[in-house]
Amino acid sequence: MFCAMTPALAQAQIYAWRDASGHLVLSDRPKDPSARTYAVAAPEAAGTTGAGFRVTKAAFSRRASEYDDLIVEHSTRHELDPNFVRAVIQAESAFNPRARSPKGAMGLMQLMPQTARAYGVFDPYNAAENIRAGVAYLKSLLVRFDQNISLALAAYNAGPAAVEKYGRTVPPYRETRDYVAKITNASTPPSPAITRAPTRIYKTIDIVDGRPVLRFTNKPVDGADRVTAADRR
Repeated sequence: MFCAMTPALAQAQIYAWRDASGHLVLSDRPKDPSARTYAVAAPEAAGTTGAGFRVTKAAFSRRASEYDDLIVEHSTRHELDPNFVRAVIQAESAFNPRARSPKGAMGLMQLMPQTARAYGVFDPYNAAENIRAGVAYLKSLLVRFDQNISLALAAYNAGPAAVEKYGRTVPPYRETRDYVAKITNASTPPSPAITRAPTRIYKTIDIVDGRPVLRFTNKPVDGADRVTAADRR
């Protein structure tokens, strides 16, 4: 059985899984928790980032750019490589802020309800709240598992209790192992996901509803101040 696909998927995501009868199902939506994600793009679009994370540029360019400032802001705050965070979001939701899994995970970084509550998220479908909490949670897992990227990713996917249950190893769940491999490219980057903040980060202060809102960007826009090392602490 095959789900209908439109030509628009040529620059999008395809999800594939097998149903109860063993038939391959293809869809433009992840309707099954075991679904694997495939980015459909021209061969020349695929590449690898300097940090060792594979990026399908055609899949990232449109949606990802909309959230780039948020990703840079929170990656910088937690001293994570923005490309690592982008890879997690790509695997979790393909940058769909309204994504919801059959298990109840919500938004861009697919926060479970208990995680959203723990990080003070009022609206998990609000991109700013979701990315803030998702990046903070990801950083907490890296700290918990001694900066081991594979274990942190496994914990993000299957829960930290599952990683502890199997002696601090990646649990023997196919979905979790595929998830870890997809993000890390089945190899350890030359430097871990934790990295120094980008060389040049800028901050601006916008007035929203009469209140100052601090924003970060990697673009030197008018009126922006350079973020120093002291600002990141």
